Amino acid sequence: MSRTIEISREFIDELREAIKENDEKKALELITDFHAADIADLYDDISIEEARYLYLLLDGERASDVLAELDEDDRERFLEVLPGEVIAQKFIDHMDSDDAADVIGDLSEEKKQEILLHLDDLEQAGDIVDLLGYDEDSAGGLMAKEMIKVNENWTILTCLKEMANQADEVDEVYYVYVVDDNNKLRGIVSLKKMLLSNNATKVKTIIEDDIISVNTSTPGEEVAQIMVKYDLVAIPVVDSLGRLVGRITIDDIVDFIREEAERDYQMASGLTDEVEAGDKVLYITRVRLPWLFIGLLGGILGALVLGRFEGSLKMYPEMAFFIPLIAAMGGNVGIQSSAIIVQGLANNTLKGESTIKRLLKEFLVALVNGLILAAIIFVYNFFVNDSFALTLTVSASLLAVILFAALFGTFIPLILDSFKIDPALATGPFITTMNDIIGLFMYMIIGRLLYGVFV
Repeated sequence: MSRTIEISREFIDELREAIKENDEKKALELITDFHAADIADLYDDISIEEARYLYLLLDGERASDVLAELDEDDRERFLEVLPGEVIAQKFIDHMDSDDAADVIGDLSEEKKQEILLHLDDLEQAGDIVDLLGYDEDSAGGLMAKEMIKVNENWTILTCLKEMANQADEVDEVYYVYVVDDNNKLRGIVSLKKMLLSNNATKVKTIIEDDIISVNTSTPGEEVAQIMVKYDLVAIPVVDSLGRLVGRITIDDIVDFIREEAERDYQMASGLTDEVEAGDKVLYITRVRLPWLFIGLLGGILGALVLGRFEGSLKMYPEMAFFIPLIAAMGGNVGIQSSAIIVQGLANNTLKGESTIKRLLKEFLVALVNGLILAAIIFVYNFFVNDSFALTLTVSASLLAVILFAALFGTFIPLILDSFKIDPALATGPFITTMNDIIGLFMYMIIGRLLYGVFV
């Protein structure tokens, strides 16, 4: 049985030596106990030609499992060095339709056609073409065509025979779906009921028709929410006419959630596209530069704000000591608020809550936190600094900046979501840059007003 393996440098050297000497038996023996995911990890330690040699030694099913485990970029580079016929017969022929569509989906149109033309199973090729036509982040793009389904008019005996024929194409049987003569989904039937029923019993008499399904156009995030809410391990997918076209299993949704989380994290970190550690320098630079440029503009605007109040800073230079504090607190509060909203939008916990109600709640939270933090900094400055104007300015500014940052961090993701823009865009550099600029402006204005009164 395969198990998780820790790959050492000595093992890699031994494996590469076996490949170099064209010792197929030795190379296969070295990875006999490896899980497909562990074999895929070897890609980072061997050359693409060595990976090609090794993967082509594997039997079809295991080779396809390894290919499915590779990172998208690594997989694309690997497939580009293989002929379409080899890809089709060595890998794709042994994959479920959804995995096959994922594997060839990012390849060039010419390469896709070459692979599809070399598939022996025309039905599988048709399924893959169907899946490639859906948005990859929709239920249609996530589903697999392989599933167990029976007709409601069949007897139990007929069902068992047909299920045996269908089972060859399905790795895991979670549910048995029931359809009518037009392939419209009617419900599910439990294996227990089938085994306990008379062989002549019609399926329609024992089906469970209270079934949850999704449409091919349902967004992946919504599919994930439904499966989590109702604790489902698989969910059927129907078209606009209610016809059963596929199923989505829990492993597909876990992969989707992980990819979405990585995408949101990178977006929140100021990356405009997905980045891997192994990507080329120019690509990583292109992905990082836009938000860094925006940060640069923000810094320039911040400098202009300080320049506008240069006279005040010359008269009251002690105010400069608290500029980093004001900017940092505004950025931190803004990120906290936006992160909570983005998370709530992602898991649908904000459904039904009005924007005004959400803003009011964040305002109250910010008010309590702001008063506590303002009081702490007030006490500190009261005993450490001689200037009561500075003490009051820093405390009042901190409270004002925290209130603004909380409302801004709440409002922007909600607005982006209403315009169907990923709200994760509002977290990270965007929030911190805006709060830095506005926070500094508020600090200078409040300082000018209070110093004018108390000095």
